[in-house]
Amino acid sequence: MDILTQGLLGAALAQSVAKPNEARLATAVGFLSGLLADADALIRSSHDPLLTLEYHRHFTHSIFFVPIGGLIAALLLWPFFRHRLRFGRLYVFALLGYSLSGFLDACTSYGTHLLWPLSDTRIAWSIIAIVDPVFTLTLLAAAAYALLKRTPRAAHVGLGLAGVYLLVGWVQLQRAETFARELAEARGHSIERLVVKPTLGNLVLWRSIYQNADTFHIDAVRVGMASERVYAGGTANRFALNTELPAESRLYQDIERFTAFSDGFVAIHPERTDVLGDVRYSMKPTSLIPLWGVEMDFDRPERHVRWAVFRELSEAGRAEFWSMLLNRGMD
Repeated sequence: MDILTQGLLGAALAQSVAKPNEARLATAVGFLSGLLADADALIRSSHDPLLTLEYHRHFTHSIFFVPIGGLIAALLLWPFFRHRLRFGRLYVFALLGYSLSGFLDACTSYGTHLLWPLSDTRIAWSIIAIVDPVFTLTLLAAAAYALLKRTPRAAHVGLGLAGVYLLVGWVQLQRAETFARELAEARGHSIERLVVKPTLGNLVLWRSIYQNADTFHIDAVRVGMASERVYAGGTANRFALNTELPAESRLYQDIERFTAFSDGFVAIHPERTDVLGDVRYSMKPTSLIPLWGVEMDFDRPERHVRWAVFRELSEAGRAEFWSMLLNRGMD
């Protein structure tokens, strides 16, 4: 998730075992340790834009790296806390602060190498958005109260409520997936692959993408308290590299790498034929315009692709998003 939420979760976890006189120290250590896993975003290359994509949420997010990550955090913080905490106690707070960073990211739709090195599969449970104000504010309130009152009980409550929220997300995901399958069946489609992801900041409106033959069908699925509703999007043809591009060229290899990262959910940008996009993500639930993609120059196959991001959303697009979220009209 976003870096603030990672830090707040780390703070609450450290607070949950802190004594009253350790509350402030535990909060600081837990918060900072919770940020450390995302240091893998610093692995980058000025020549290869896909390197960061491949290593972000990689080994530093593995459950097997947790003891090492906690130790690194403790060693980095030791010079600042050595006069106020024993190293063993500092390590406990750092370990707890670091411990669920990978798990939390695996709950999102982006994907995390949670079981590396045993498995290189990116695990993405898609039960919560990468940014979710309700989840973040719950942890913020709990961590702030625990800090002010110097009691672990608030942290326990906050962590419990956060767990319940994730459980609600899992239930909502099952509902959205079931409705998406029923929708495909009603259309007479056979689903080869299906992904359903929460949209920004909520557990009500979901983006559904399923593959039928060589076509992706994109829809927005709203699962309210007692009813479901679909907002039809559009279709995109699955990208297939059928040119005479040399397999040993950088461009060919980069396209293969991006396709692997996107789990094969790739299609040409509807407005730019030189951009290959990841159809799983978009600023608007029903849009065919990807959130990100790679620019390809087939005239220069020796060059790397260039990373492209499409985060613009018009005022009309924002209004449409809110209309779908709040279940207003649009029929």
